[in-house]
Amino acid sequence: MEHGSDNFDKPDPCSIRVSSVASSILAPVALFVSPHLDDVAFSCSGTLAGLKRRGWRVAVATVFTASVPDPRGFALACQLDKGLGPEVDYMALRRLEDAEFGQELGVDSLRWLGLPEAPHRGYDSPSALFDGVRPDDRVDREIARRLAHLVEDLRPAWIFAPQAIGNHADHLQVVRAILDHPDWRARTAWYRDLPYAAKNPLAAPSPDLPDNIIEVSWPLTPDDLTAKVSASARYASQIPFQFGEAAAIGRTLGGFAESEAVRLEKSGPVEAFLVDPESLSAWIAQNLMPDPAN
Repeated sequence: MEHGSDNFDKPDPCSIRVSSVASSILAPVALFVSPHLDDVAFSCSGTLAGLKRRGWRVAVATVFTASVPDPRGFALACQLDKGLGPEVDYMALRRLEDAEFGQELGVDSLRWLGLPEAPHRGYDSPSALFDGVRPDDRVDREIARRLAHLVEDLRPAWIFAPQAIGNHADHLQVVRAILDHPDWRARTAWYRDLPYAAKNPLAAPSPDLPDNIIEVSWPLTPDDLTAKVSASARYASQIPFQFGEAAAIGRTLGGFAESEAVRLEKSGPVEAFLVDPESLSAWIAQNLMPDPAN
């Protein structure tokens, strides 16, 4: 694939339903969009667990999941620094971890959209990865197309998508793809990307996000937070690189949820989201947050 090409030779994986759990067809659907195979877990799976507990159907769609044979250069370095040799199919391993995550949290529909990560699209160094989107990288068009099929299939009441805190090219492209569908904006909740937000809590989200969005929060019960930490540990290949050790997952994710409560003047741990002001009443009506007027 040429870096500037809109042609992706992977099959359209809207038909790749990694798992599908029977649940009430009358229950509302929440679609969590994850750039990589761990972003939703680290960032907002407490909310996912809470929605599941309240009877919602939950779906997770991960965008960049393609295995690329014989990785070279920076792409290969991205798995070597996880302690994985060149003979390992890095993305196959990560997809397995994702399936375990979905099974643990009872995800109703787990989808892999099958696109290549940024190091396979011409981003050839760490600095390039976090220096904005290459002018010739138009993968956002293909993300938008594949997500459109998925949204038509699932008809979610809410879409949870990254704010692109950290400025990772893949996260920025997911933001662009979501914004390519204006009719989704009123039902999109933008989550704070972890671990980037934990490392720099004051980091700004993507400049492409609408100017008028407001911040809301989801209160995490002890069960929600426990479920988040436990399910996040399924991504064993990422833990040493992202957290240092397994024991640090709970400290990092739990500590960040507590710090978010302090920042937002809430009691107890929370996950924070940006939403369209016009959708705030729906957020409250669906019991996604307490009515601030009460």
